[in-house]
Amino acid sequence: MQLTGAQALIKSLEMEGVEVMFGLPGGAILPVYDPILSSSIRHILVRHEQGAGHMAEGYALATGRPGVAVVTSGPGATNIVTPLSNAYMDSTPLVVITGQVPTASIGTDAFQECDITGVTMGITKHNWLVTSAQDIPEVVASAFHLATTGRPGPVLVDVPKDVSNASMEWHWPDRLDLPGYRVPGPPERADIERAAALMAAARRPVLYVGGGVLKARATEALRALAERTGFPVVTTLMARGAFPDSHPQCLGMPGMHGNYTAVTAMQRADLLVALGARFDDRVTGRLDAFAPGAKVVHVDIDAAELHKVRRADVAIAGDCKVVIEALSEAAAPMLAGEDPVSRLSAWWDALRRWQREFPLHYERHSEPPIKPQMVIETLRDLSPPDTVVASGVGQHQMWASQYWRFDYPNTWINSGGAGTMGFAVPAAIGAKVGRPDRTVWAIDGDGCFQMTAQELVTAAAERIPIKVAILNNAYLGMVRQWQEMFYGERYSEVYLSPDLPDYVKWAEAMGAEGLRVETPEEVAPAIEKANAVDDRPVVIDFRTDAFEKVFPMVPAGASNDDVMVHPQHTERADAERLAWERLEAERLAWERVAAERQR
Repeated sequence: MQLTGAQALIKSLEMEGVEVMFGLPGGAILPVYDPILSSSIRHILVRHEQGAGHMAEGYALATGRPGVAVVTSGPGATNIVTPLSNAYMDSTPLVVITGQVPTASIGTDAFQECDITGVTMGITKHNWLVTSAQDIPEVVASAFHLATTGRPGPVLVDVPKDVSNASMEWHWPDRLDLPGYRVPGPPERADIERAAALMAAARRPVLYVGGGVLKARATEALRALAERTGFPVVTTLMARGAFPDSHPQCLGMPGMHGNYTAVTAMQRADLLVALGARFDDRVTGRLDAFAPGAKVVHVDIDAAELHKVRRADVAIAGDCKVVIEALSEAAAPMLAGEDPVSRLSAWWDALRRWQREFPLHYERHSEPPIKPQMVIETLRDLSPPDTVVASGVGQHQMWASQYWRFDYPNTWINSGGAGTMGFAVPAAIGAKVGRPDRTVWAIDGDGCFQMTAQELVTAAAERIPIKVAILNNAYLGMVRQWQEMFYGERYSEVYLSPDLPDYVKWAEAMGAEGLRVETPEEVAPAIEKANAVDDRPVVIDFRTDAFEKVFPMVPAGASNDDVMVHPQHTERADAERLAWERLEAERLAWERVAAERQR
């Protein structure tokens, strides 16, 4: 069967089971857009190529399937670089198709030419410049295989215009030739047994869960391991929902803005079992002071992550689900006859005390301005428990992660490693396309919203009824917080204005419903009204307190022992730290005495 390269490309996407793609046509990709008219694939026309990339990310994160975006050459391709970088940092499976100038024009500075494969070499798992239409099916099949296997990530396929127009004989590859690409096999039994022995001996263990657990679809296996061992569980920013927040063994989020118990548990642990986590600097704080007394079992699909930041006592390269199941099986006989939680009763006593004494806290009041944490709590309480939450980056992101209760996997959609402002609105659109049965809220800041809010037009035109909560504090809030705390209250270029733009009019101009909330008593009715709308997007402008800060907080470059809690808890936290330091000093002294006696 004779097809054009463009027809072969669309047919290849159909063969990979693609149901939807996000894109924007232009000159170099124009031949590819013609066969879309007769394709089963739904195409969603975005208003900016960055939106296409973030929508594809939101779709991938909500469904677990690869997101697909199609854009043209030159500026179309460079506009999607930020989503590619974001997806690379967060291990999100993405397949991006870019148009390219004809092969004879490459290197001549032709109109809208850009060496996009060169530009994206460091932020994709792999990329291809297709030079023959006959190669398209194998390249597309390889792209999807690489994007979704091993450590997931973004790939890019660059297709010159003449290749799209050329004829080829259709075929679908029955095997792929990917020299050098290997996915880790089953773990070594000896490594599993060594890890299980450390787990059996631990008295202050923590399961340190990262986003890799979600990528491996290992949430049920994780729960079984936690309940079999009685270990407490912390879930990083990228792993929220991997273990239910409502579970009694869940400590919540660690890190720079994690809660006190999760942060301190890791610091005081004698064993960290890191599952699909990469010891990110936002979790470790000052590295040489991180979890100083802990042995480490590190499990990751990507062998390059092992020993990269923290030297592991047992390092296992493998699929998280497979390894977790093996650890659970190996640990069972070592823990036989013991109640998991009572075996660690002293550790759990300390953890429960910290949870009682250092809860997340903010000062509640019934007068304007509205507390942003109160908005998150009310959104949470008035929305279905399986609501998908997408966030931008900044204070609102941290409050959303802290105050929402994530009991379901793939319900928290955010930009972690890259910290991309403007992520929320397009990612929420992609998530809603992938999960039309779910309520989808985008929790955004006024600074983030202004970066990509033109995609509300996409949502309105395509009847994608996302809901957007803008925590409008008239500032670039996280930057303002740092300037207040660490730059002597010198506020440089962070003020945005609460009224410019008018977010209600903006929403209405783009086909959405716009609401403004200025007092605490208006919060719940506005959310209920938004939740009842299911035929168009809704935007709520919540006028929130500009002076509210995110606590807890570990200052950049500081040890996690220096975690700053809410001012009302500071004195108690200082006393807790001093008491621990005294106990550690006594323990080390006794260990020295015991060692000398043995000699």
